Amino acid sequence: MSSYRVAQVGAAGAPFEIVEREVPRPGPGHVRIAVDACGICHSDAMFVGGALPDISFPLVTGHEIAGRIAEVGEGTDSRWKVGERVAVGWFGGSCRHCTACRQGDFIVCEQLKVPGWAYDGGFGESVIAPADALARIPDGLAAADAGPMACAGVTTYNGLRRSPARPGDLVAVLGLGGLGHLGVRFATAMGFETVAIARGADKADFAKQLGAHHYIDSTAGTSVADALQSLGGARVVLATAANSAAISATVDGLTHRGERVVSGADTEPLAINPTQLLMRARVVRGHPSGTAQDVQDAMEFCVLQGIRPMIETMPLNDVNEAYGKMLAGTARFRMVLTHTEAGRAH
Repeated sequence: MSSYRVAQVGAAGAPFEIVEREVPRPGPGHVRIAVDACGICHSDAMFVGGALPDISFPLVTGHEIAGRIAEVGEGTDSRWKVGERVAVGWFGGSCRHCTACRQGDFIVCEQLKVPGWAYDGGFGESVIAPADALARIPDGLAAADAGPMACAGVTTYNGLRRSPARPGDLVAVLGLGGLGHLGVRFATAMGFETVAIARGADKADFAKQLGAHHYIDSTAGTSVADALQSLGGARVVLATAANSAAISATVDGLTHRGERVVSGADTEPLAINPTQLLMRARVVRGHPSGTAQDVQDAMEFCVLQGIRPMIETMPLNDVNEAYGKMLAGTARFRMVLTHTEAGRAH
């Protein structure tokens, strides 16, 4: 094809519009990906709203990309071949020169290349991405399922596997949305005694269906912290809810040397006093997403354990409706824009 379609935003806060562009050629170290599916993440709203520095418009957002390599740029690592199924997530490449990169900690690169920020994202039929951002999609995982794994999936999977929790430990997941429902699935598959925390008694059955051993209603009379302590105290709380007050309410539910892993993004400050941390040697840690290898690990774990995200798919033409459902919190649980190959597992 000589042209391809994208859903772009012309100005901060504007609706998406479908436009055609000339197909670009990948340069050295890059590939062109024919996009089959792209998940809609809540952080896309920061891009669309122009809330991040150096955002330029028109904007094509989307960092939960799954597709096939359509073209390999000259001088690119020869291990990448046309036709390979790949995913690209929040980690869209690194500079390889900053101190973090030189230490091998690429996900906290000072110049991290997030799709939709550093270059056009996946809300379209084609993407040019650096080769170091590519994760191979394993056989048996459909593109519509692989896309969300590149951000929501790897964030929760990596947050848990890099935590101090060990099989048998009590681990709580705060929130049952796009990240949280995967967090519960991963936690139980990793052998943790899993607690799901959400608002309302009506979510208890759903939490148990996901595999949670316990459910805590954060709106009940007993505080979340007291409910966790009644279970022995959590070794880890994975906070996926983007709500600082809800995150803050979990800290006293940690056991000694327990760790709260924060993945839910909120601009409001956390309400924590030093004594809450000092007396029990607790830790609060921010957790970003994961590198391309982490994304690949998460996808392979999903295939091994039979884990899939709960998604709703819509074609690119319905991008405004899909994005609106994400913003309104009515998606169950990840909206995914799809193209021709999105529903097929290989």
